[in-house]
Amino acid sequence: MKKIFPLVLLSLVGFVSKAQDIDALLAAGIEDAQRFANGYLMPGTNGLMHSMNANWFNTADAKPLGGFEISIIANASSVKDDNKMFNLNTADYNNITFPDNSASKMVSTVLGENDPVIFVEVEYEDPIFGNQTEIIELPNGIGSSSADLLPTAFIQGALGLSKGIEIKARFVPKIDAEEVSLSMYGAGLQFEMTKWLPADKVLPVAISGLVAYTHLDGSYDLTDSSGIQGDNQRIESKTNTWLFQLIASTKLPVINFYGGLGYIKGKSESDLLGTYIVTDGILTSQPIVDPFSISSEVSSVRGTIGTKLKLGFFRLNAEYHLSEFNAFSVGLNFGFR
Repeated sequence: MKKIFPLVLLSLVGFVSKAQDIDALLAAGIEDAQRFANGYLMPGTNGLMHSMNANWFNTADAKPLGGFEISIIANASSVKDDNKMFNLNTADYNNITFPDNSASKMVSTVLGENDPVIFVEVEYEDPIFGNQTEIIELPNGIGSSSADLLPTAFIQGALGLSKGIEIKARFVPKIDAEEVSLSMYGAGLQFEMTKWLPADKVLPVAISGLVAYTHLDGSYDLTDSSGIQGDNQRIESKTNTWLFQLIASTKLPVINFYGGLGYIKGKSESDLLGTYIVTDGILTSQPIVDPFSISSEVSSVRGTIGTKLKLGFFRLNAEYHLSEFNAFSVGLNFGFR
């Protein structure tokens, strides 16, 4: 994983860059390579969808007309041990076996590490020599060791309209660095129900509802790093998520506490694109064009607790989420009530 990339979407960079390891399995056939890629990448993309949905709010108290807040936010979802490995059962594959004839083994996902290294034997049909085999080392996860956190970071803005309505937007400007291109944007609508109550000014708490949408694009150019002949080799990923959240918070002058119950729904789709010519170094096979697509989905309830410190124009908040992937987040906020 390339260390020069910014914290923003660092996780996705690591995920898509691992496609150069997965495409080596094309020798086993498209169906086998697709099945492995799905099991290998799914925990990473699912964890990322949880990470990118943290810190959409830091209070249930909606801003008045013209009130605004600009935030710099850093999130990270935590990785459990069972997200670092998946079971590779050779009965589910057509042309992949283990050299020691094991029926199945736990192998690394994009978040884990094979220690010791794990090899598979790939069987393929040579047009002249007939049935042939090749030994391939299975890829490890991102970085040189296992990953325990999936970070994201972005800039976010919020603006109060009126009658308890607040609109929000977050984005990461397009980043082009070496072979990687990344961008992200999102929008949210928060509505405070307690603003419509006659006793709003004296109530010690505020209650709001939030709906937020986030979209992420990522691409990785594999042409120079693939190791397989061909052209225009790349992986392209699109991720879309929705967050539905009920929020409650205190209404104190300096330190406040907030929490809520929400639901995350999202889908991540990745396409391995381009032309791939699998060869044994002497003979060339037919080119494989746009080999496969994989996808993963999340559908999870989430609980949130957090606190916010207000010092005039400056605010600082921190929160923790309990869900399929637990996540924590901090925000540095500047604004006018």
